[in-house]
Amino acid sequence: MWMKTVFWGLLLFMLVATTMAVEYGARSHNSGPWSWCDPATGYKVSTLTGCRAMVKLQCVGSQVPEAVLRDCCQQLANINNEWCRCGDLSSMLRSVYQELGVREGKEVLPGCLKEVMKLTAASVPEVCKVPIPNPSGDRAGVCYWAAYPDV
Repeated sequence: MWMKTVFWGLLLFMLVATTMAVEYGARSHNSGPWSWCDPATGYKVSTLTGCRAMVKLQCVGSQVPEAVLRDCCQQLANINNEWCRCGDLSSMLRSVYQELGVREGKEVLPGCLKEVMKLTAASVPEVCKVPIPNPSGDRAGVCYWAAYPDV
């Protein structure tokens, strides 16, 4: 029952994020504060190893140990530029897909679909209560890229 509640909550967050991203043109990455997060400019992307473990465990429905949750949240909070937090989560997610050889529309892990993992990763800032900027001006929430198929 708890997993169904989490899933529907994540789905609701995705719908809100989609609406905000479309309304505020969040798809444009050419300029703005998030351009500071580009590795080509010397920004060092955080590997977020704690979040990697947390997202994998959550996606397959396993209990996340308190230490793993704490590590993930601390690693995310340690990213000084809050504009880069979602980008680092997205990079972490792509590296998980690459590591596991995941293709479009496939299971990432047994019992864990790619779309569910993406929603789980996108909601990490909300779970951790770590602020991220959103085009609407909100200070916490779900990473807007969850609404797009290419992440």
